[in-house]
Amino acid sequence: MFAFLFFGISQLTAQILNKPVPADNPNLAGNSPWTAACASASFNEYFVNFTWGPPLVNADNEFILELSDANGDFTSATELDRLGDQNTTFDFDFDFILPSDTRGENYRMRVRSTSPEIIGEESDPYPMYYIDFDMPLQIGKAGDNAIPPGGAIELCDGSSVSLEPFNISNANTYQYNWYRSGTLLSEKGPSLTTSQAGMYSVEIDYGFCSGSANTLSNAIDVTTGTSLGIAINPPAKTALCSGETQDLEANIMSMGLTYTWYKDGVAITTPTIDDHIYTVDASVAGFEGDYAVEISGSGTCLERSATVTMTNAGNFTVSRDNPENLVILPSQTQTLSVTTTATTPVYQWYKDGAPITGATNATLDITEAGVYFARVSQSGGACASTSVDSETTTAVSPASFELVVDYTTAYTACQNTSIALNVITVNAVAADNSRTDVTADLLASFSYQWQKDGVDVAGETSSIINITDVTENGSYAITGTLSTYNASSNNLEVQLLVNETIEISSTSVVFCNPADDITITTTTDLSSATFEWQRDGVSINTTDSALIVNQQGTYRLVVSRNGCPLPSNDVVIAPLDDSLISTDAPEDLVIPEGTTRTVTASGGTAYQWFDSNNNLLSDTSSVSLELEGNYMLVATIDNCQINKELTVSFLDTFRVPNVISANGDGINDQWVIPNSYSNKTDVNVIIYNDQGVEILNEFNYQNSWPSASMAFPKQNMVFYYTIRDASEILKQGTITVIR
Repeated sequence: MFAFLFFGISQLTAQILNKPVPADNPNLAGNSPWTAACASASFNEYFVNFTWGPPLVNADNEFILELSDANGDFTSATELDRLGDQNTTFDFDFDFILPSDTRGENYRMRVRSTSPEIIGEESDPYPMYYIDFDMPLQIGKAGDNAIPPGGAIELCDGSSVSLEPFNISNANTYQYNWYRSGTLLSEKGPSLTTSQAGMYSVEIDYGFCSGSANTLSNAIDVTTGTSLGIAINPPAKTALCSGETQDLEANIMSMGLTYTWYKDGVAITTPTIDDHIYTVDASVAGFEGDYAVEISGSGTCLERSATVTMTNAGNFTVSRDNPENLVILPSQTQTLSVTTTATTPVYQWYKDGAPITGATNATLDITEAGVYFARVSQSGGACASTSVDSETTTAVSPASFELVVDYTTAYTACQNTSIALNVITVNAVAADNSRTDVTADLLASFSYQWQKDGVDVAGETSSIINITDVTENGSYAITGTLSTYNASSNNLEVQLLVNETIEISSTSVVFCNPADDITITTTTDLSSATFEWQRDGVSINTTDSALIVNQQGTYRLVVSRNGCPLPSNDVVIAPLDDSLISTDAPEDLVIPEGTTRTVTASGGTAYQWFDSNNNLLSDTSSVSLELEGNYMLVATIDNCQINKELTVSFLDTFRVPNVISANGDGINDQWVIPNSYSNKTDVNVIIYNDQGVEILNEFNYQNSWPSASMAFPKQNMVFYYTIRDASEILKQGTITVIR
């Protein structure tokens, strides 16, 4: 019963946490409590007043200001501010900024305490918006990413169009107000589909704050019309011979419409009223193509017809089927042939520019050297005068043949470990020593034999040879036999590099001072080898199998193998550099009191951590720190030692001050901000005067403003500040300087 009574008494005397209410912003002159929060990147500071009733909360209590979702639900509440220094103050203000994803009309706030744990009364609902987009939207057809020409879109026969803004990122995360001819529509999404005529525009729906954003878009004039079914009447002919003409006629005429004719999608006439006929002239080069007509007019949709394709009836092709160059061997016949797309072809073969009597087929057998081609024409019809010549064929009767061999891929002596050689050209050599490339005709007709250093290579009788081992190094050539002809090639030198890896290693890659010796060795046997040690590409030793050095540089071992230099890997020896050791914490580390921070070092081979009394805290790469003070890291790289200092201080819990007294008494003369913002190279502190002129802009702010020489001509001058990092504003407000 006693326990029950005690519990009842405790409940009756529990703290009362009243609902928070909007309060005046003390940093803005002439301000009053807000009724809606319309925040942006240029302004985002709000205050709410909070009152509560006794008994007192516990000394470790914190009051937390929380924000609901846009519907007033606190299931996933957002923390706006937290104060632990108001546990004896029954009436105080919270200072907060709106999260950047805040958008809605019914946000609520509440305050809860942590010791004891009590949830206070919810506030009234308020419109709250973070206006992150505040410029006019641009709208057009969905997917076009452009305003349509003239800002107009025409719809035909009840068709519809989808409009959307295209100059805003993450468009689907906003709600919108769509308008047709000034009337607000019910659609709220990022796109609007319509089939009705009207002037359409859109703005982002920031609710109560919409007037602060200026996002109203351009207007799109949507008009409607009727399709007439424009087409080109089927012409009498679509395949024309040179000199012929053909009229193309639109199926709709005498209605006062405007006509534009197109060829291959490009306008070939200017828009002209009642211009419903276009004449295609086959005497004009390039008349062939796809023709269409486009009409427009009052109450009529802009409409383009299907295309009509006009072709050249005398336009056909002739293709040579045999190689460009042929060889006529003694008592041998070669056959020439062509193919054509002519519908009724007539053939006539020519030799050295003169027609060959009776050579009127698609093929021709030849036994004499010369230059041949076939002329093809149509048989009868209006285009019978048109003829097309084939490509020429050069037939030669050689006095001899010549073979040309080359490397099949890029080759450099003493770099490649394998290579292939092949015949790339077969030349027919005439009595006058002129050459004709007949590779396509005869490459597969020769019998081959490869030689190395003048001796036949057993089994190598094709036009290609693969060389894969250093024992095959030498000078290569090939001979070929065809009928009574014997041909030989040029010589190619092959010097492959042995497929071997030379590895070197060192006792250290860092030297602490010139007296330190570092030994570089290799596992390769150098007792009978020719070699040299190099530093920065210059030979420094050719006798010692192990190299002792005490200078920085890039070291390499080069061993001679089969007349080729074989280099090892590189070993880079560098002087000791403090930057080789790094930690994942700044030199001045700030942590909340009562917490532990683990700091980890890297770059060394061994580590020791000491406190200011030289006590060893850790002999691994990491140490856990929880007390203020000075610490020392002693890191070892091989035989070298690097010391790095680290200072730990507790996080300041006082708030950014908004009043200083620059009177030179040594008390509150400078604007001192918490160490979570000061002395930080990645935090930017900017101060403006009451005219908006920037008077201080510093990273790594040292709590040194104002300087002793700075004058304040007025009493109680007000300055404005912004504290930010690379991505966001951390704090902003005013500073009043009292003289």
